[in-house]
Amino acid sequence: MKLSGNTVFITGGTSGIGRALAEALHKRGNKVIIAGRRKALLDEIAKQNPDIDTVQLDIGDAAQIREVARQLIERYPSLNVVINNAGIMPFDDAGGPLDDDQAVSLVDTNLLGPVRVSAAFVEHLKQQTESYIINNSSVLAYVPLAATALYSATKAAVHSYTLSQRFMLRNTSVRVLEIAPPWVDTDLVHKSGDPRAMPLDAFIAETMELLESATTEVVVATAKPLRDNAGPNEHAFVEQFNQFIADNPIPVE
Repeated sequence: MKLSGNTVFITGGTSGIGRALAEALHKRGNKVIIAGRRKALLDEIAKQNPDIDTVQLDIGDAAQIREVARQLIERYPSLNVVINNAGIMPFDDAGGPLDDDQAVSLVDTNLLGPVRVSAAFVEHLKQQTESYIINNSSVLAYVPLAATALYSATKAAVHSYTLSQRFMLRNTSVRVLEIAPPWVDTDLVHKSGDPRAMPLDAFIAETMELLESATTEVVVATAKPLRDNAGPNEHAFVEQFNQFIADNPIPVE
């Protein structure tokens, strides 16, 4: 992927990986537009980065996605990169009662969000000489974290959808990439400085380097063992991984 001269739209761009990726792409000479729910954070980013444009968007609202896409296509006719980054990661209990409202919100945001955003922009992207849809999944798509079972399942679904999306767009100008981050020290759960988490700046630097030659997916070196675990013998590793986390809990406060 050419890392300069693009017009890039990023969802969930007000914090964490989304914001860092937006700022890294901006520094590379791309026009960047970020979307987020929180206007105060959008205003703060715009103040600190005057050339980054912002738009308020609730990724769980299908009608709002369509309207924002219409507005952005009209305002930025050269828009050629859509990065589906927005996501939430609540803890849940796959062995207990279901919080139905939380579950619906999670699926709307993490799975239907990227599906709807892609659909809203895809016909425009097909008209560009070179364009990209980039879906942010997770290594938890391959090795689920039991304490965030539904989150892990949505990321597995994003991975699966990306494979189908890439095939269906194979004869167009639209390339489909997937970024599968490891545990990165952001505020998605709780920014803690935990040594098991990859520092955000290191993750972004390696991701940007890998994006330049990526044709299917971007997986940083520390994430490869989890990415490569899927297969007929995956069960033991999943058990060991979750037992380790249970014995060494992720800090949430």
